[in-house]
Amino acid sequence: MATESTDNQAVNPAEQGSEEASVTETKTAEASTATAVQAKPSTSVKATTGKLSAHDLIRAFEAEQLKDELPEIYVGDTVKVGVRIREGNKERVQPYEGVVIAKRHGGLNETITVRRIFQGIGVERVFMLHSPQVASVKVERRGKVRRAKLFYLRDRVGKATRVKQRFDR
Repeated sequence: MATESTDNQAVNPAEQGSEEASVTETKTAEASTATAVQAKPSTSVKATTGKLSAHDLIRAFEAEQLKDELPEIYVGDTVKVGVRIREGNKERVQPYEGVVIAKRHGGLNETITVRRIFQGIGVERVFMLHSPQVASVKVERRGKVRRAKLFYLRDRVGKATRVKQRFDR
């Protein structure tokens, strides 16, 4: 047993000096980072590294793309959507008027489904509100409905497809 204890205590002096030097280097490095952290307590880790996470990058990009001037749109409203149409090198805005029968998603992906009757046939279009193809959205009438989706209007014909008008919004 005595030999084991002497083997553990017998260390090369060159190795001992290098171990002490590395310990002192790590202590000074820790002290310098501690003073740097103490000097700037309000800075965040993201600000010092200059990189954003993927989630933050996506959120920032989506915030830039959102339109600010959109009106409050509810299901049952009659809206006029200005749609950009390109024909060759010309561009024009074509209005599409109808009743909003559904709203989906939120944020940048928000969509509305607009239904209108064209030449006796029901036509529905889905518009992404924040898309560059949508030039404008204007609410013509407010509708008084008690459902989130008005798919029952698909089965109705003529005057039965009308939605009561709401005056309080």
